[in-house]
Amino acid sequence: MIEQAPVNALKLWRSSGRVERCHFERTGHTALVSGNSIAGIDISHNVIRDAGNNGVVVWRDAAGIDGAIVSNNNISAVRTDGGGSGQNGNGINVFRAGNVVVATNTIHDCAYSAVRCNSASNAQVVANNCHEIVEVALYAEFSFEGAVIANNIVDGAGSGVVVTNFKEGGRLATVQGNIIRNLVRHEHEVVDKRGVGIAVEADTIVNANTIEGAPTAGISIGWGQWLRQVAVNGNLIRDAGVGIAVSANGKSGSVLITGNVIGAVRHGGIRLADFDKLIGPELDDASTKASPAVVRGNLIS
Repeated sequence: MIEQAPVNALKLWRSSGRVERCHFERTGHTALVSGNSIAGIDISHNVIRDAGNNGVVVWRDAAGIDGAIVSNNNISAVRTDGGGSGQNGNGINVFRAGNVVVATNTIHDCAYSAVRCNSASNAQVVANNCHEIVEVALYAEFSFEGAVIANNIVDGAGSGVVVTNFKEGGRLATVQGNIIRNLVRHEHEVVDKRGVGIAVEADTIVNANTIEGAPTAGISIGWGQWLRQVAVNGNLIRDAGVGIAVSANGKSGSVLITGNVIGAVRHGGIRLADFDKLIGPELDDASTKASPAVVRGNLIS
């Protein structure tokens, strides 16, 4: 057990091997840091509680293959003492490290994200159980190519899953089989008030997710002009502001929305949006070519 470390409890640099069955408590900065790992590192079956800024950080000085596996850890009570806009406050933070697997962790009570992958290509975020997350629970952002976010449970967060920053090259993802519920809008925020189950932008499939209690939108597709080739099919959405919102300004590619079941929505099942403002009538099978979306066979009640 390592407790009351003033900065990082354990920092490994250019290492390989395994860190398992350790207990980190009351850490000033980050409980466990892996930097520039040589052949990947296995971080598993650890308990991390009460960290000042992050639970686990997998970091590389430049974007490249890392291969770390972060699994079966229990991480809780992560603050954001260092401030910032997301570099702190995360259960697991993967930065520039490619081919990392984050699986079957239990993560709760984080000031920002449960799992945040920044510029981390080919990330797999699978079967994690997340609750009481203040911002976005599961995040793939900035200049990444390739992310699988599948079979996770998010219960209580600002937003559930966000795959974003096509402007910076963020693209290519599958978001599948997640249960996301009990989301909370941040009314004090000027730009992004959260409350979205799943938000995606480019080259992404969103399939077979269950979303309940998303006060802004069950699924948000695109952000302004940042939209390309998204397929949304077979999802169940209930108790949401709008079921599915599609950016009306997307210029680069179309959206296919099929076979979704949407119920108990307050502002329509499928709508166009100008950033966070809904515009126009409900989209349905007879929508005009003016819409970037092809809408077929959805059940809205």
